[in-house]
Amino acid sequence: MSPLLRVQGRIGQRTLLLTTAAVPLTGWAVHAVTLHRQLAATRRDPLTGLLRRDSYTARARRLLARHGDDTAVVIVDQDHFKAVNDNFGHPAGDAVLTATAARLTAWAVPRASVGRLGGDEFAVVVQVPAARLEQRLAQLVRMLRTPVVLEDGRTVDVAASAGAATPRTVGSRDLTVLQRAADAALYDGKHSGRAAVASPAHTTVPSINGRRAARPGTAVWGRAA
Repeated sequence: MSPLLRVQGRIGQRTLLLTTAAVPLTGWAVHAVTLHRQLAATRRDPLTGLLRRDSYTARARRLLARHGDDTAVVIVDQDHFKAVNDNFGHPAGDAVLTATAARLTAWAVPRASVGRLGGDEFAVVVQVPAARLEQRLAQLVRMLRTPVVLEDGRTVDVAASAGAATPRTVGSRDLTVLQRAADAALYDGKHSGRAAVASPAHTTVPSINGRRAARPGTAVWGRAA
């Protein structure tokens, strides 16, 4: 065999080895991407795309630990949501929840944890300076009161109540304490058309998993409230 043919043969063998080695690597890469997507899906609520409870909680605690007093915990609860389902149908209710999730996400970016706690209840942990808190909450309430237009052209008037708590206002960075205070403040200002900010007194309200005790759905976090 000529020297040229021997060189060509060695090059061919190397190419074959590299190609053969690349096949399992490519397979693992595809598998890794698929696995990542599956894991991401389990962290998200399938209807709204928001974080589920565990993922929301983990991110919320990181934000509180990192940014401390420049954070706010906001609990949001749809007003008269049962009437939406009764009068317009459950697909309309789903559209309202999806619109609410999109508005919360748009309001909270970039540093935030936005989750759906269950039913028509949502939670946000957002970085916001104390001097801008009232302004930002007023903006949120306006966004949540914007009518939702359904696919068939019908318009649904919507509103939501919101309660907020900050480490400065309640004296704690504990997520459960902050959520309990925000939830209690929400119910103090329910249907008032404004977001209520918690005081230290709101931290004394009995709760289960950070939600006001005796509130529907507090036995298990994630039920509709």
